[in-house]
Amino acid sequence: MKKLLLLGLLTLTFTLTAQTDQRIYDIINTVSAERIEKDVTTLVNFGTRHTLSDTVSKTRGIGAARRWIKSEFEKTSKACNDCLDVFYQKNLVKKGTNQRIVKDVEVVNVLAIQKGSKYPNRYIIMSGDIDSRVSDPTNYTDDSPGANDNASGMAGTIEAARVLSKYTFDNSIIYMGLSGEEQGLFGGKGVAEYAKEQGWEIIGIFNNDMIGNIKGVDGVVSNVDFRIFSEPVPPTETEEERKARRFYGGEVDGISRQLARYVHKTVKTYMPEMNPMMIYRLDRFGRGGHHRPFNDAGFPGIRIMEAHENYTQQHQDIRVEDGIAYGDVLEHVNFEYAAKLTAVNAINLASLAWAPPAPKEVKIGGIVQPAAKFQWSKVEGAVGYKIYWRDTTSPTWDHSRFVGDVTEFTLDGIVIDNFFFGVSAVGKNGFESPVVFPNAIFR
Repeated sequence: MKKLLLLGLLTLTFTLTAQTDQRIYDIINTVSAERIEKDVTTLVNFGTRHTLSDTVSKTRGIGAARRWIKSEFEKTSKACNDCLDVFYQKNLVKKGTNQRIVKDVEVVNVLAIQKGSKYPNRYIIMSGDIDSRVSDPTNYTDDSPGANDNASGMAGTIEAARVLSKYTFDNSIIYMGLSGEEQGLFGGKGVAEYAKEQGWEIIGIFNNDMIGNIKGVDGVVSNVDFRIFSEPVPPTETEEERKARRFYGGEVDGISRQLARYVHKTVKTYMPEMNPMMIYRLDRFGRGGHHRPFNDAGFPGIRIMEAHENYTQQHQDIRVEDGIAYGDVLEHVNFEYAAKLTAVNAINLASLAWAPPAPKEVKIGGIVQPAAKFQWSKVEGAVGYKIYWRDTTSPTWDHSRFVGDVTEFTLDGIVIDNFFFGVSAVGKNGFESPVVFPNAIFR
């Protein structure tokens, strides 16, 4: 009897600390570059998807594009016994709101929600942008194929829905096509406000904006490098929280940065051939993306995109000038690479959707003592917890210890001054929540 009990405990410990799950490999292998190529081609063939373009035509403009995207989500839903709730979310933006809004426009987003079975009001989101533009952001009539920016991200989102709709998750997933990005991030603002009104608990948003180019303007070619942009701390932090950081740390440990680290860890575990680059910045220098409105609302959000951009293929009129072919056209998209970054999203959506919630409170102690001490709030659905720590100059969590189903623990011999720490919740299936940086102290 004792041997059986010991065997059971060993099996449970192995399950909870297992590094891999076969379903994640299956998800990676199911993502199709061919389907992504077909979808990018369809989006390009709408001619222009400018936010202010034609909404009536069945074959041209953003209206035709968003109706097609909605129909693709509906096809996926039909194949999984109506597992997706597909709908439009709309906001009217008035002429003159900024210089790029030259007429009143209804910014229409397409959402497909796959409800979780255990935590239906907790959402992890993947988004792509529907709209495109040429050199003049107010030109909404000329051809603007937007093959990479951002038909690639939109096609990846549609493909992720196809793949993940075959599974059942504890948390909800939203697959989202956003409009108005090139005019001022209006689609993301609309959904972020809608999420607040609905009382959604958002685990995080993965904004995919350009995931198909492998040859940079500097000549560097790589089909394994990609960037994860994340801001250091939320803009909604209080003055009290800001002051506390001076004494206890956390300058690079906000909720979006923890989401970025989660993606980095998952990719290094399941897709070791890829090179996720942690970029300590909200977005590219002086530029913006559709995760920002969610960050502004206090939600964790990151941008996932190619590492090597080619600026001759972004926001450009289609032309040849000084021997250089300008324009965001189909031939520049590497669909195998787009499929890899789609898989990066899909495995992280799945991992978070299968994971328990993170602890709401994590306290740290051990000041002037030869040990780091922790207390945290119990999480429904968690069967254990992991304590993480890293050197203060390290971008990723480099050390961890699974401590079982307890709500306090002491790391003997670990001096609190020399490391940063965090705690995650672990489910019975082995999937973890994002790490929570200590948000309180005790003595």
